[in-house]
This record gives sequence, C-alpha cells and structure tokens, in this order.
Amino acid sequence: MSADNEFDATEYIQHHLTNLRLDLSEGVIDSDATGFMTLHLDTLIMSIGLGALFCYIFWLGARRATAGVPGGLQNFVETMVEFIEKTVSETFHAKSKVIAPLALTIFCWVFLSNLMDLIPIDMVPSIMYAIGVDYWKVLPSVDLNFTFGLSLSVLGLIIIYGVMGHGVVGFLKSFLTHPLGPWMAPFNLVLNIVEFVAKPVSLSLRLFGNLYAAELVFILISLLPWWIQWTLGTPWAIFHILVVPLQAFIFMMLTVVYLAMAYEEH
Repeated sequence: MSADNEFDATEYIQHHLTNLRLDLSEGVIDSDATGFMTLHLDTLIMSIGLGALFCYIFWLGARRATAGVPGGLQNFVETMVEFIEKTVSETFHAKSKVIAPLALTIFCWVFLSNLMDLIPIDMVPSIMYAIGVDYWKVLPSVDLNFTFGLSLSVLGLIIIYGVMGHGVVGFLKSFLTHPLGPWMAPFNLVLNIVEFVAKPVSLSLRLFGNLYAAELVFILISLLPWWIQWTLGTPWAIFHILVVPLQAFIFMMLTVVYLAMAYEEH
C-alpha cells in the first residue's frame, strides 16, 4: 500500500469513528471537542429515535391486540413479552412491576442500537454528507457515552433496589459485613466497593468492546476491493447477526441479576 493510500485509509477509518460533536461552551459543531460540555448529537438522535421506535412498535401491537386470530405484530409483541417475563421470573424472585418492563426496554433498545451495525457502512454517512453533515455514526453502541449512560442508570437502580430490599442502614451495613463477616469490615468494604464499581464498568465496556470491534471489522472490509468485500463481508454479517441479540440479552440479563442480588437476601 502506498503512503497516499495508507493515509486515505487512516483518514477513512478515523472519519467513520468520529461523532458529530456539539461544543456547548462555544455553541458550535466541532469534531475535535471533548469534555463534559460536549454532546455527541448523532448518538443522542439515533438512541432517542430507536427508543421511540421501540415504544411505537409495542404501542401499536397493544393497540391492535385482539382476542381473535392475532396478527403478526401482535404475535411478535406477545412472544417478546412472554420471553422476557419468563426470563425475569427465573432470576428475580421478588414481586416487582418494574423489573420485567425494564428488562424488555433494555433488551429491545440495545438490540435496535446494535442492529444499526448491519446497515451498509457508507450509506448513512454518505446521505448525511450530502445534506451538509460531515460526521455521523449510526451505531450508538460504539459510543462510550451511550453504554456508560445505560450502565450508570443500572447502577442507580441497584442502589434504589438495595435500599428498598434492606433499608438504608441494611444496605450500607452489607458493605461492611458481606462476604467475610463483621470482623473483617475493612476488607469487606474494599471488596464491595471494587465490585460495586466493576458492575457498571463491565456492563458498558462489554457492550462497547464487542460492537466497536465488529464495526471496525466492517470498516476494514469496506477498504478492500469490492469482490473481496462480498466474500468476507457476507459471512461476517451473518455471524454478526448472532452477536447483535446476544449482546442485548447479556446486558439485559446482567441487569436483572444485579438488581436481584441487591434486593434479595444474601
């Protein structure tokens, strides 16, 4: 590969991995902006849009529900609800009106976000570039802001359900007495803090890492000649179809497990 081609390939990869960023401190679009005052507009728009799509599909399925012969949409919605409800009931044994809807929302939202990775790599960025938008990442799951946002929300729920299950004193006491007993309180505190921090970090990085790697492979394949793209891209896309729901299920399942651990007795 020549130096010019190598530069073009590097620039192409960097372009596809760059978010559309809004610098709130300056009020301008800046692809180099970083920090807490920077919004990734493409991630926000895509994730909110996909969340709204999920809500609309299930609302439409509920609206069209009938006691007679169900349609395809009703069958799909009922199958998803029953699957999630059964999965949650096997893991979270206490009564809660929130856990099953939460699990359904997480699974479908993450699944739709991951599914964007199967869209041809240049299609959406080319459309956005044609209307004057230089950068656009169509896959929210390859943005740490999205994955960490989800995991931090789960962390907040872990605290809430821990307090609901044990009370404020009981929840804080568990950091000092579990798992080695009250006489090992300092060691218990260190172990529990590490575990507490590791939960959102592992949740977010697992989802981000798997989808980032898959996206990078698609980008690298797109740099190859067209006939090699079809040869390598098709089997990789077929394999990735398995990864998309699997990562959504893992994120959903770990969320339910963490909430069950926080709420129920050790």
